[in-house]
Amino acid sequence: MTEYDYDVLYLGCGHGTFDGAIPLSQSGKKVAVIESGLIGGTCPNRGCNAKITLDTPVKLVRSKERLNGIVKGNWSLDWSQMVAQKQAVIDPLPDMIAGLLQGSGVTIIHGQGTLTDAHTINVGGQSVTADKIVIATGLRPHKLSVPGTELTHDSEDFMNLKALPKRLTIVGAGYIAMEFATIANAAGADVTVLMHGDQALRQFHQPFVNAVIDDLTKRGVSFVKKAQVSAFAKNGNALTVSFGDGQSLTTDWILDATGRIPNVENIGLEKVGVKYSAHGIEVNDHLQTSVANIYASGDVIDKKQPKLTPTAIFESVYLMQLFSGQTNGPIDYPAIPSTVFTSPRIAKVGESVESAQTTGDSVVVNHIADDWYRQIDKQTLGDSKLVFNSQHQLVGATEMSEEADNAIDTLLPAIEFGLDASQIGRIVNLFPSIASSAWEKL
Repeated sequence: MTEYDYDVLYLGCGHGTFDGAIPLSQSGKKVAVIESGLIGGTCPNRGCNAKITLDTPVKLVRSKERLNGIVKGNWSLDWSQMVAQKQAVIDPLPDMIAGLLQGSGVTIIHGQGTLTDAHTINVGGQSVTADKIVIATGLRPHKLSVPGTELTHDSEDFMNLKALPKRLTIVGAGYIAMEFATIANAAGADVTVLMHGDQALRQFHQPFVNAVIDDLTKRGVSFVKKAQVSAFAKNGNALTVSFGDGQSLTTDWILDATGRIPNVENIGLEKVGVKYSAHGIEVNDHLQTSVANIYASGDVIDKKQPKLTPTAIFESVYLMQLFSGQTNGPIDYPAIPSTVFTSPRIAKVGESVESAQTTGDSVVVNHIADDWYRQIDKQTLGDSKLVFNSQHQLVGATEMSEEADNAIDTLLPAIEFGLDASQIGRIVNLFPSIASSAWEKL
């Protein structure tokens, strides 16, 4: 029997790794992780945690805006203090996660890892071997392939800005574009969003998306549909963006928010025969790649499920259970919610309204303005749409409101476990709360 350095070796150390690697090591397996950057990967260091810290003051100012006259005084956002607070929140996270890993017996290997055969990864000239390898290298920002693309910045750059530019141009209309447009506008920047097509946030219910765009437009954000950006150029102390049919605009800073792409290059996948595409690494229903002992986890996978932190965590824990012998079955994904942290937020889970229109499932619309609980802080912009099957079980939900993320979260058990009317009737929520407001609609 071949002796390896480790039972399981992870390449990359984000949520696709550490949530499962820690309990796997505690189960008695010999585990190591290889990471070339900050321990924790994108989400803790330059993604979710940082973004929500910048968003929280925006949500607070929006609440004050609705309660103006009840809450008195002039409130404004201090960008430099927002960034300082963001940094104070995220700076301790890599060491904290590393401590959890090492405390459970996981070996951390710092460096760039490259597969050299099915059981070996080379790190800085040193070969590390394992019975099983997990590729969890995640995603990175996409960059437009047009002249002057080196003048643009990514989401991490935006969140690290010491001073907010007066004129900010965002290319793209997905999660990052819409969330950062909301934050920058609230903090005082003149924001222009250059959309590739004529829809933003295509994964979300478009009437809700359009309502958010209309609100941002009223607040001063400019949206250009089908912009077809063709070039960026430096113009003295400013920048010029060329788009459309000979159109251009002058700006101070450009955020390229045209998406994220999987980190599949330069890690030896071709050398060992791991199949992948522009969408990520191909896996089967056990998260196994085309090479039997090599698996993948997290956003680097080519999958139908949303590429979000909760998905990566679920996959990481599943692999822990698979490797430790707790299961030998295929991965069974639960209902995975997603949200965009605009203001108001949009959140969803399960069957979409659009799908219900073809399946015949019923859609119940609830207006936020008619909900007494939302009137506490004068919410008027928003609706929820609930999808029920023929047995009147909740199978899908989407909401636009200031509490959309929390409302959808509280409905998850009804969808995941297919609760019927009698079971729903046994759920007693705290009152008053967003949970009680959401559940009373079922």
